Amino acid sequence: MRVELIQRAAGVLFDVPDETHEEIITLIDAITQATEIQDADLAAAFGEWCWLVYTVHGDVIEVLDVGCAR
Repeated sequence: MRVELIQRAAGVLFDVPDETHEEIITLIDAITQATEIQDADLAAAFGEWCWLVYTVHGDVIEVLDVGCAR
């Protein structure tokens, strides 16, 4: 799977502290490793402190937004 981040999501990803950055990357990795991932208009993944919103189109995961509660 290929992952694309929209500019706003990429900006947040690189502006968060290291520990939350790692959690967001872990969430993205978990989505790409999901064996039953299907096309989705809108989906979300949640970690302990962070979340991301994404869509799936074929073999492309488009990350639309990321955030952290810290």
